[in-house]
Amino acid sequence: MTSTGFLVAAVFLPLFPFSMLFNRLFGRLGNAWLRMALLLLWPQLGVLALVTPGEKPHAWLVWWAVATSGLYALRTVALKDLRLWTGYMATSAWSLLWPAAAFAPLDGSAYTLALQAAGLSAPFVLLTWISGRLDAEHGAAYAGVCGGLAVTVPRLSGLLTLAILAAVATPLVPGFFIVLATTLNALPAVPGAALLILTVWFLWAWSGVRILRGFIVGPARGAPGRDLGHASVALLGLMLVVLMLAGIGISGELS
Repeated sequence: MTSTGFLVAAVFLPLFPFSMLFNRLFGRLGNAWLRMALLLLWPQLGVLALVTPGEKPHAWLVWWAVATSGLYALRTVALKDLRLWTGYMATSAWSLLWPAAAFAPLDGSAYTLALQAAGLSAPFVLLTWISGRLDAEHGAAYAGVCGGLAVTVPRLSGLLTLAILAAVATPLVPGFFIVLATTLNALPAVPGAALLILTVWFLWAWSGVRILRGFIVGPARGAPGRDLGHASVALLGLMLVVLMLAGIGISGELS
């Protein structure tokens, strides 16, 4: 990989400390739709930079990427702000595209890697929309401000639960198949990195449970907001079904 390609890919498939650029930009954007667009575009630029030279990332880049992923996964465990949690989780997930590229077949890897980037980003786009709604209703998408959502807005809390489960790569969503395939492909070549990827996956699950508990469980806090309408629930539920079908489709690309 050329030095220029490395630098560009390290920014858009974030490696620490280059990852701070995305998280600063994501945190400062006040418009939820702009943040959603950023989540879709940012990793695709990284994929383009990563595959253009036609070389696989070297082993030291894989270790750097997995370490970055672990760092941000660990950081999310203590977060209660849904916007920050989404940005850090996206950083952690995108970092794993480096080992995905390193251990996948080179032929056709650009298309497959772009699919993986889109599949990983989709739940974070949905979470950004939800955090924007919570901001509008409660003034902040923060677990200490708008907890107990299962009581006040059960439909929105159900959607939030499903979106977080998708973000932490539970079965049937694209992230599940991507992380599983990356781990299995890394295991013969770099067993230590594969073990660290599994550790990151565990941290995601732990983090997801903690933030769900902060938002969903317990008595209602703050003023009750407006729940989602039935049409919105049907549309967003359809999007989640499409996401699961996409996960199954990606599993075929990775097999």
